[in-house]
Amino acid sequence: MSAFDLVIRNGRVVTASDQFDADIGVRDGVVVALGRGLEKGARDIDAAGRLVLPGGIDSHCHVEQKSSSGVMTADDFYSATRSAAGGGTTTIIPFAAQHRGMSLRQVVRDYHECATPKAVVDYAFHLIVSDPTETVLGQELPALIADGYTSFKIYTTYDMLKLNDRQVLDVLAIARREGALTMVHAENHDIIAWLSDKLTDAGLTEPKFHAVAHARTAEREATHRVIALAELVDVPVLIVHVSSAEAIEQIRIAQNRGTRVFGETCPQYLYLTEDDLDKPGFEGAKCMCSPPPRDKANQQKVWDAIAQGVFQVFSSDHAPYRYNDPEGKMKHGANPPFKKVANGVPGLEARLPLLFHGISEGRIDLHQFVALASTNAAKLYGLYPRKGTIAIGGDADIAIWDPDREVTIRQADLHDAMDYTPYEGVTVKGWPVITISRGEVVAEDGKVTEARGRGRFLPCDRSPLARSTGRRITGFDPVSGRLPGL
Repeated sequence: MSAFDLVIRNGRVVTASDQFDADIGVRDGVVVALGRGLEKGARDIDAAGRLVLPGGIDSHCHVEQKSSSGVMTADDFYSATRSAAGGGTTTIIPFAAQHRGMSLRQVVRDYHECATPKAVVDYAFHLIVSDPTETVLGQELPALIADGYTSFKIYTTYDMLKLNDRQVLDVLAIARREGALTMVHAENHDIIAWLSDKLTDAGLTEPKFHAVAHARTAEREATHRVIALAELVDVPVLIVHVSSAEAIEQIRIAQNRGTRVFGETCPQYLYLTEDDLDKPGFEGAKCMCSPPPRDKANQQKVWDAIAQGVFQVFSSDHAPYRYNDPEGKMKHGANPPFKKVANGVPGLEARLPLLFHGISEGRIDLHQFVALASTNAAKLYGLYPRKGTIAIGGDADIAIWDPDREVTIRQADLHDAMDYTPYEGVTVKGWPVITISRGEVVAEDGKVTEARGRGRFLPCDRSPLARSTGRRITGFDPVSGRLPGL
């Protein structure tokens, strides 16, 4: 009997810090050997001429989730995780979303019932906190953090999700005390609402005006404000789906002065522009998301920020609402005003190839790709080193890439439940040809497993990156209620 269930041999192994030629031996879903000339496994995969990378972690995706306006995503845990596997992603972290009046603990129970029988690859949960009551902050949230739900998202916009500044401070204080990481959707709600009303009053309701309403100023101001609130509480914070040069600059300034602010961006800000919202008829709705894509010059600013390390995470923000569907983008009619269109674009399967293409263009290197695609998310969300790298003792979550394969993205070839992709017709260089989850091949040459329920839930540790920095901006500690030395 072989010592290995699987051996991947002759490939170029790449992590966020190293690359080397080696065989990888896997037993019981775990990497147990790295070396040359390993004995034959129960299955051998010859990766000669290919890159052997850690499986991707998509740490921001909306799966089997109802929006605050009542629209359900098209993808459930089965279709979403199959799509993830098809794109070289072996772990997803979607959101157990609290809506107002809900028990956060019950939301988590219900979400497990959705995921357990369906998931094909492994998954953890973020929380969404939209109703920070005394019970939620005093009991439910601390208990859930202790149980492995160590990150949560809050909003500064959307009528049914937004928190005011005082509520944001309350949540940040809990995050600091409990060692959790707070993710923030940062846009100024009142700017967006005011502009939306002015546009609507003027009869300007087509999808392209969504980009006008979600002005760059709204993103810049909210990003600045959230960073200031986090500095006051002295707790790290992650600004998600950053779209604009102005918001990037706020993050860069804070990072340069030593504030622990993390940034995330997404493929839509590299490949789409506001012009895509101005397609004929209602077609522009396919590219509506918040914040929206900006102009062509802004795309270069996002690429620059990726290369310079302003962003630590590259996620899809997969929010799949079908286009030609009365339960999707057209829930409020065939041509509704932009304020009535479900916000979000799909991208779970295309995420990694779209980023990998940046290597062939000289925008990033392989190590940056691995860090952005997998390693940094594992570290931020308490999954490292079990996930996010290739190392002895870690899960055998591996994507084998053909770096020279050119693929034109087509919805017909993807594995989600959508009826479109905003990246239709985009040609990329580099594609994951085999995806391995805990030592099992789950995708190979475009064919994806149908093994419902094989994915496992991953309780997350408290990340060291979420700890207080000790850089207080006042002499008073608002969390402990103490002055220094008392």
